[in-house]
Amino acid sequence: MLPFEFIVEGPPVSLQTKNRARLQAWKAKVNAAATNALTNGAVAITDEVTFKVTYYYEGDSPDADNIIKPMQDALVGVVYVDDDQVVETSARKRNINGAYKIKGASPVIIEGFLNGVDFLHIKVEEFQHNQELD
Repeated sequence: MLPFEFIVEGPPVSLQTKNRARLQAWKAKVNAAATNALTNGAVAITDEVTFKVTYYYEGDSPDADNIIKPMQDALVGVVYVDDDQVVETSARKRNINGAYKIKGASPVIIEGFLNGVDFLHIKVEEFQHNQELD
């Protein structure tokens, strides 16, 4: 199942929002996008993972660090059993109108750009235990 990647049309909802209904709706949207991107028969894994998200946006954008937690929560039971399996995270924001080299880009991220609206590219990978420390 890993690596697993998918896109969600944005904008994301910050963990700090006071509108709890909006936050729950956002989590449901992320959950549905992940579920739709999974192959039939895929089950939530129990291994430690790395969670990476890039938000491609136009206009205003929430802080990158505040958008991570709701998305990680939304993947519980779909991609992994519990979000405590996420042992490494990465969050980035990029203007959708920027210049990007797309050599080797996955079809998933290309799809996001082709839709022409704000989107998030989310990738969950197996955590590599033999990494060098920075």
